[in-house]
Amino acid sequence: MGHSHLHVTSATGSSGPSASAIATRRRATLLLSAILVPLGVVTLIAMVLLWPSGDRSSLAVANPYATADGVSFDRGTVREVGEADCPSSQPTVDAGGTALTCTIAYTQPALGGEVIAVEVTPELAKTNAVEPGDEIRYLNLANVIQGGAAPYVFVDFVRSVPIVALAVVYAVVVIAVARWRGLRAMIGLVGALVILAQFILPGLVEGAPPLLLGLVGSVVIMYGVLYFAHGFSARTSTALLGTVFGLGVTAVLAAWATDTAHLTGVGDENAYALVNASDELSISSIILCGLIISGLGVLNDVTITQSSSVWELYELAPNTSGRRLFASAMRIGRDHIASTVYTIAFAYAGAALPVLILVSLYDRALIETLTSGELAEEVVRTLVGSIGLVLAIPLTTLIAVLVVKAVGPRTTGGGHVGTTHAHQPDDGATPAVLASEGAGTLAPGQRLVALGDRRARRAEGEDA
Repeated sequence: MGHSHLHVTSATGSSGPSASAIATRRRATLLLSAILVPLGVVTLIAMVLLWPSGDRSSLAVANPYATADGVSFDRGTVREVGEADCPSSQPTVDAGGTALTCTIAYTQPALGGEVIAVEVTPELAKTNAVEPGDEIRYLNLANVIQGGAAPYVFVDFVRSVPIVALAVVYAVVVIAVARWRGLRAMIGLVGALVILAQFILPGLVEGAPPLLLGLVGSVVIMYGVLYFAHGFSARTSTALLGTVFGLGVTAVLAAWATDTAHLTGVGDENAYALVNASDELSISSIILCGLIISGLGVLNDVTITQSSSVWELYELAPNTSGRRLFASAMRIGRDHIASTVYTIAFAYAGAALPVLILVSLYDRALIETLTSGELAEEVVRTLVGSIGLVLAIPLTTLIAVLVVKAVGPRTTGGGHVGTTHAHQPDDGATPAVLASEGAGTLAPGQRLVALGDRRARRAEGEDA
């Protein structure tokens, strides 16, 4: 059985990449730049052309936090909670009627003064959520109510302290574990939110094409987030190209599903408010754009993982054929698919849990429940996002394999690239066969491929 010699860095050698690996990465970066730079320029031009004007004169949205003259939203700290006659029932009592009983939060105003009786809404009172020590926001009607007790009505909790504390803990944990990369990821997230708030949302309000708006905004976000968090490298560029392909697939599916499944969003009270706010707004367009954006995070995750897997396998065994490299990386990808698909489903289920509980109480068939107006959008979002995710994995893997094989070193029978000899088959024999026949020591990457071959054959035997 013939063989050729491949010289690779041994497992006990330097932990850094070899000179050949560095050269390969540089060639890959140049090749990917030839694709991604023009794509980025086109995306930026499209973003400039689609940039919203900022004119909201045609909108007529009622601000729920606006107040009449003499009415204000005040803050205070709850000192005591108890049951008493509702202050708002005073006019009824004055007319000879009976006062209603409700939950009262005796509150110390933040601006000072005597403790006041804040009337808690019945829905909130049932949950016993208001407790002494809570900081609340309430509606102050003292200046507009003439005669009797001036009612103060509970509006909301003040959540600044716990949310800020949680955000600080999150930042500390991310930076402690991921260090500078974690910090860059969080800064990239802030940039993504800016694009969402300044470009995508105003564009939808002004009636821009939702498919184009969602694609352009998502691609710009991915360019910024991926390169800022992971740095400029062949791996990142490969993942970005795979992400763009995945976004394209998701966008096409989202456009088809939004139209075919008649996702109008008319069952949502917020949708009603938007429909009445402007003639330019389309709820279907908002849903379509939301379907594209919702899968960005998970899509980024799987493409980065697949790109890194291909590059690691290739650099450990550069002479592995493209077909075998793709198969080895896809074994990793299938595990990722299996874990990520239900992650998306559970994430959407958790977000829609109140709706799920409500519709589960209806006396309806399961298929009618899942396809009803209340759940159809979540079901379609899960399916579209999962399909785009699953297809992005083989697409990214294929792109990565094509890139590394196109730019990798061409070695001949006596080529030398490193310090340690390893036997490499030149007649179709796999590393697993060579290892079983004692045909020399395998390189680290070949051992990984051989292990994957044995696992695959074992799985095929179990299936048989």
